[in-house]
Amino acid sequence: MTQLAHRLAEERRARLAAERLLELKQAELSAANRKLGRHAKALSAEIVETRAENQRVKSDLTVAHQHIEVVERRLWHSIETIRDGFAVFDINNGLLMANRAYLSAFDGLEEITSGVSYARILQLMTQEGIVNTGDKTPADWRAMMLDRWEKPNPRPVVIQLWNEKYIRLIDRRGHGGDVVSLALDITDSVNYEKQLQAAQIHAEAANRAKSAFLANMSHEIRTPMNGVVGMADLLTETDLNDEQRLFVDTIKSSGEALLVIINDVLDFSKIEADKIVLHSDGFDLERSIHEILIMLQGKAREKGIELILDYDMFLPSRFIGDQGRIRQILTNLIGNALKFTLQGHVLVRVVGVEQDDGTAALTLTIEDTGIGIPDDKIDHIFGEFNQVDDEQNRQFEGTGLGLAISKRLIELMGGTIWATSQVDVGTSFGLSFVLPVDETEHEDMPNIQGRFARVIVAEGNDAAAQILIRQMQILGAKVTYVSSYHAFCTACDGGYDLFLCGSNFTDADPFEFVEQAQGVDPDMPVVMISATLVDIRSDPAGHHVSALVPKPATRRGLVQVLAGLDTVATCLQPEQAVPDTVHDGSADQSLDPPIQDRGKMRILTAEDNKTNQLVFSKMVKDLEIELQFANNGLEAVELYQSYHPDLIFMDISMPKMDGKQATREIRKIEATTGRHVPIVALTAHAMNGDDADILAAGLDRYLTKPLKKGLITDTISEFAPHPLDQSA
Repeated sequence: MTQLAHRLAEERRARLAAERLLELKQAELSAANRKLGRHAKALSAEIVETRAENQRVKSDLTVAHQHIEVVERRLWHSIETIRDGFAVFDINNGLLMANRAYLSAFDGLEEITSGVSYARILQLMTQEGIVNTGDKTPADWRAMMLDRWEKPNPRPVVIQLWNEKYIRLIDRRGHGGDVVSLALDITDSVNYEKQLQAAQIHAEAANRAKSAFLANMSHEIRTPMNGVVGMADLLTETDLNDEQRLFVDTIKSSGEALLVIINDVLDFSKIEADKIVLHSDGFDLERSIHEILIMLQGKAREKGIELILDYDMFLPSRFIGDQGRIRQILTNLIGNALKFTLQGHVLVRVVGVEQDDGTAALTLTIEDTGIGIPDDKIDHIFGEFNQVDDEQNRQFEGTGLGLAISKRLIELMGGTIWATSQVDVGTSFGLSFVLPVDETEHEDMPNIQGRFARVIVAEGNDAAAQILIRQMQILGAKVTYVSSYHAFCTACDGGYDLFLCGSNFTDADPFEFVEQAQGVDPDMPVVMISATLVDIRSDPAGHHVSALVPKPATRRGLVQVLAGLDTVATCLQPEQAVPDTVHDGSADQSLDPPIQDRGKMRILTAEDNKTNQLVFSKMVKDLEIELQFANNGLEAVELYQSYHPDLIFMDISMPKMDGKQATREIRKIEATTGRHVPIVALTAHAMNGDDADILAAGLDRYLTKPLKKGLITDTISEFAPHPLDQSA
């Protein structure tokens, strides 16, 4: 019984354990079923969502395809509606697509469709006469077009179709080898360009006609004006009563004023038309300024105005630039200063700094002691046709163009111009510009540094005196300055190495200074600096003067005269001549030896106008010369060979042969003989640029009509083989 009970208990425990295990497994199974259900539910939801997303994507793709189709239709519609041709070729050069504008050029040829090759298109174009091949054969034209097409980046080309249309072909090759071809209709542009070219040709012809008219007008006006002004100038030297002299002076001044107006208008018209061309060449700036001052010296002497040049002693004189334009600017500014100055002086000062690049920064100032300009009018004066309009200025006539022209010219040179002024004190005009230094023609001045230890300077004009003092101090001299005869008598006590005697003294004649100096120290060299060529032989004290320096003096002129004091005669003897010319400082100004009997100077003047011949002959009648006239260029060449002139004045506009050609013929003859006769142009051609053209023909000098007696006589004296006497 006990064993049975024990066995039953064990079975019961086993059954209970099995039941508990079953329950556990059922719980696990139930949990697994629940988990599987959740996964199934999630998977089902994901499937549903994926199906929905796919549906949305499919719907979006449908919409996108629809949009693409719309865009393609619109793009192609746009391509079809434009007037320019558009085509696409595949990598094998076959036509993929083309718009109507591209196909219309082929006038309905059925073969021009998708798949046709580019080479076949070219062949059809030449075969059907669609394209104008110009001077090329059809085969050559096709070869040219194919060669262009095969390049990686074909250049645009313009072709002309049978219907006179011009097509610009622009082809671009893509990375895959396809080619997009544009055929732009540029017919309107080509026709417009032809119209522009025709208009330009017409405008250039009109401009040439205008220039020819202006040049001819200048020439035609100047030719009779030469007779008017020249005869008026000669009349002033005859016996006239006061009323007659007034009439003659009025004729002369009115003629000269008219010529100034003509020059200004002609110049301004060229500037306005942008026809001003600057010419660069080597020139001597100091010499150019000195020549301008010498040219204005007569007018300055009439007004009692002193012209002074102050050129920096350390500055080069030779530069490269447009000498003609620079002279024009300076002539205008210096002439204006002289015109508006009633007493005192006009001073031209030149300073500058040489730079490392071979140029020099130059500053030129023209200072006067004139009537001045009010502050509120300074800017106004540089405008076109502008003048200072007040009661004081109405006495001075002019076009009001001179300063405007000068301003335009200096700006063309890259420079600036300005003015400062004080009423009743004076005006200063300034120019600043840069010019290359001309190192190809370097001329060293004589070295006289320290040669004169003590120098006495007598000069009545303080501005001129200060320049002389500074120049001599630079040369190493100790300078004593006096401005009056009384002061000179006190200061000149002997022991001086040099006496520089100027002018403009109020209490004595310059020769009184010379006599006083001779009495104190007979061995002291005396150099007279004067604006007038005084005939030293007519004054008893003249033989005490060692040398003359024309005023305004150039640096080179002064230094060369001082250097020559060792070689020339100590003093001028009464039978010796004064220098026969007003040199510009480029040549030695020491005194000439006694005159030798070499016969009269022979002058040939080529001039076809009888009035001008009369004017010229009357201007030189007081000179001891022989004068012969030629009526045209041919006669001038013939007389050159038979008359053997020392100097030729050559008109430019003459019948049969003009002056330039006559000069060339004379220079050809001289090339075989080795002789060179100076030839000076006397011309009514005064347009800027004429001088360069005329001088290029071989002439040595250029003078414009109307002729000035002073310029003519000075030119003759300059080229004379020996000093000239004047009978009057």
